[in-house]
Amino acid sequence: MDSNEVVALAGTVNPDLAARLGFIYELDRLKSVLRQNVIADGSRNENSAEHSWHLAMTALAMAPYAKEPIDLTQVMKTLLVHDIVEIDAGDVDIFDTAGRADNEAAEQRAAERIFALLPEPDGSELRRLWDDYEAQSSADARFAYACDRLQPFMLNLAVGGRTWAARGVTATQVKQINSRIADGLTHVWPTAEMILDKAVSDGTLEP
Repeated sequence: MDSNEVVALAGTVNPDLAARLGFIYELDRLKSVLRQNVIADGSRNENSAEHSWHLAMTALAMAPYAKEPIDLTQVMKTLLVHDIVEIDAGDVDIFDTAGRADNEAAEQRAAERIFALLPEPDGSELRRLWDDYEAQSSADARFAYACDRLQPFMLNLAVGGRTWAARGVTATQVKQINSRIADGLTHVWPTAEMILDKAVSDGTLEP
């Protein structure tokens, strides 16, 4: 019995339940979307599903450093859904400004399709969290985004910046992109910047 058969069979009894099961199966596809960075031991690329989980745990750990008052439950829900659109749109390198701009329409289409799979009002609520994250329109979203910059920053440092170097990314670019950590984690960014400067002085990353 495959996933479609499971959902179809459930639908004969409870259509609402079937739709929710279908949504869960759809999310499984995020596990196959590979990201640019590798995990901390350097053995393989991280996938987008584990990235989302790791971010939720990052938010839990970093909550005491939040710049503004936050609703941690809302933050964690936001981080669990923030990359769902990559099921359709894929992961685009944060340093590829043109590529990210071109990808925005694909992400919007993905959001329309994927969040609509979940029955109301839940589908609209998750879409609202995704829209808030994209717009950075709340303290929760700004903190979530800061965590989303901190986690890959840490993973890249753990492997000596090799994934940055492989893409020709310099420390100046890394600082420019990741300085937004300060928007939600003001007191964390100076320490992160100090570690990055040490990587440059050690010669593991081009200035």
